[in-house]
Amino acid sequence: ELADLSLYNEFRSWKDEPTMDRTCPFLDKIYQEDIFPCLTFSKSELASAVLEAVENNTLSIEPVGLQPVRFVKASAVECGGPKKCALTGQSKSCKHRIKLGDSSNYYYISPFCRYRITSVCNFFTYIRYIQQGLVKQQDVDQMFWEVMQLRKEMSLAKLGYFKEEL
Repeated sequence: ELADLSLYNEFRSWKDEPTMDRTCPFLDKIYQEDIFPCLTFSKSELASAVLEAVENNTLSIEPVGLQPVRFVKASAVECGGPKKCALTGQSKSCKHRIKLGDSSNYYYISPFCRYRITSVCNFFTYIRYIQQGLVKQQDVDQMFWEVMQLRKEMSLAKLGYFKEEL
């Protein structure tokens, strides 16, 4: 039983001519309800840059601690650090850092922010696969339920539920 028939119909229309244009009805609703809330952080300029990198598929996330500690640059303040999240400005243990596009800056992020970003990335990865015609073994209903599952992950992330092991 489908709870949201209008979203289902918007998804079916989108799937017939898949686009990454955020203004199409299907994606617009998900941006408003899931993506924007998930990627809203107190450091809003960096948050916008993160969304842009996710959309362009140019964001990378890596664990901290594999690289040697170098001297701290003056700009490192905005980038956070192992104990300060660049997206929230809060003192948190940051086990991951992100890089946007081909910038040489790394931004340290808390587990909470990492889960929010990865849940949005997972959604984009899946709809990109559909757009590129790579999802062959699923029918439209299965694809829709996968989209709903990915939306659920974004909702959980946005509420602050995240798996510690991530």
